[in-house]
This record gives sequence, C-alpha cells and structure tokens, in this order.
Amino acid sequence: MGRPKNRLELLEASEKGFQSLMEDINQLSLPEQEEDFPPGTMNRNIRDVLGHLHHWHKMMAGWYEIGMTGEKPEMPAPGYTWKTVPALNREIHQMYTAVPLEELKVLLAKSHILMMVLIEQHMEEELFEKKRYHWTGSTSLAAYLISATSSHYVWARKLIRKQRKALNAVT
Repeated sequence: MGRPKNRLELLEASEKGFQSLMEDINQLSLPEQEEDFPPGTMNRNIRDVLGHLHHWHKMMAGWYEIGMTGEKPEMPAPGYTWKTVPALNREIHQMYTAVPLEELKVLLAKSHILMMVLIEQHMEEELFEKKRYHWTGSTSLAAYLISATSSHYVWARKLIRKQRKALNAVT
C-alpha cells in the first residue's frame, strides 16, 4: 500500500503497519528480541526502535494538543529544529535505554491507540486539507499522523529486518 490518501487508508495503513511490526517482533524468540544489532546504527536493538516510535507518538500527541488550542507547538521539540532531528533522536534513544522491552511494547501499544483515536475523531477533510490548522503550517494534519504511524512503522520493520538479516549473516 502506498502513502494513505484518505481517512480509511490512513486508519488501515496505521493499524496494519503496527500489527505487522508487532507480529514480526513476536515471531522472534525472546533472546532474539533482546539481541543487539550489529554496530552501525543508533538504534541498537528492537527495544530502541520501539522507544523511538513511542516517543514520536508522544511528541505528535503533544503537538496536536497544543496546536488544537490555537497555539503553535515547538516542533519537533523545544530546542530542536527539523534540521537537528538526528540530535533529538539521540536524546530520545538515551531516554529509553533502561526501559525493558516488554514495558516498551505496552507503552507503544498505548501510544499507537492514542494515534488511532486522533485519526478516528477527524473527518477526511480535517485530516487531509492542507493549511487547515495553523500549527501544521503548509501541510495537513494527516501528513503528521502518517509520519508518526504508518510511515514510521514501515521504517521500523525495514530496520529490524535489515539488522536481523545482518545478524544471521554473522552467525
């Protein structure tokens, strides 16, 4: 499925992407789920990937909450710009290094549900009309939600598969 172009596609892609990601992870043994990836990526294991996804959900929810009051949220985060996202991602990585994998699975599932609720409570034009909300700038609310959900889940699945393949090639 390509990039969602309407509300139904966004709901389906987000849910399917999340379920596929979790199925990929849960098909692995617990030791495999905990195993570190080969050197070369900031996200060193599945736990790191899930922490990253969860935190971007939290940021999206925060932007939404502030933005829908008519205020302009600091995006992507206070002290960061879109150009400094790599530094932000390093900070996010550090926030979750001590959080157990099973706890991150629960946190991610909860924040995924929150994203789905945000999508569900809007009509199609509210989601996809560009410049509808001041806080989304020149784009649409859906663009932010796609980035935080379906597109991010595709990234996560590809990263995990690539790293698992590399691990299998080493052993």
